[in-house]
Amino acid sequence: MQLWVGLGNPEPGMARNRHNIGFMAVAAIAAKHGFPPWRRRFRGLTAEGSIGGERIVALQPLTYMNDSGESVQPAAAFYKLPPEAVVVFHDELDLPPGSLRLKRGGGAAGHNGLRSLDRCLPGSDYWRVRLGIGHPGDKARVLGHVLGDFTREDETWLRPLLDALAEAAPTLARGATAAFAAEVMQRSG
Repeated sequence: MQLWVGLGNPEPGMARNRHNIGFMAVAAIAAKHGFPPWRRRFRGLTAEGSIGGERIVALQPLTYMNDSGESVQPAAAFYKLPPEAVVVFHDELDLPPGSLRLKRGGGAAGHNGLRSLDRCLPGSDYWRVRLGIGHPGDKARVLGHVLGDFTREDETWLRPLLDALAEAAPTLARGATAAFAAEVMQRSG
């Protein structure tokens, strides 16, 4: 069993924010693989299903980005999952739009959602699917960029990326992380 977490903010007006690409990713995966409707649990929304023969619990924390760990920790504890069975999908400023990097463990790199997870989970050895949203070029514009909505131009890479994540999900469920990253980039590019 694995816990796949999409990071984002729950306000309806924030649904299209770049910061919510994690929410979008797990929603696309759950929809593609026929998960039942989302329900409230663990201070978030969960949907459970099977991908590639693996049981997956998808979670969208409703605690807001900065307190994501307060939703993820009770879910991981309930299912008795070690950190390496947790996969977190999140936005990444330092990657070009539409790109992806996958790694296990590491620092928060200024991402408040990851910082919250690091505080709440036993260790930071969970998997991170870093989804590139690009940098606005000026540090003073970062907050507006991440909390800004995706633009029409972004749709040229956003929809293909989300579709590719959903298509390649069985590869990730099997634990073939390098193959998953390569497959997503091939399908989306």
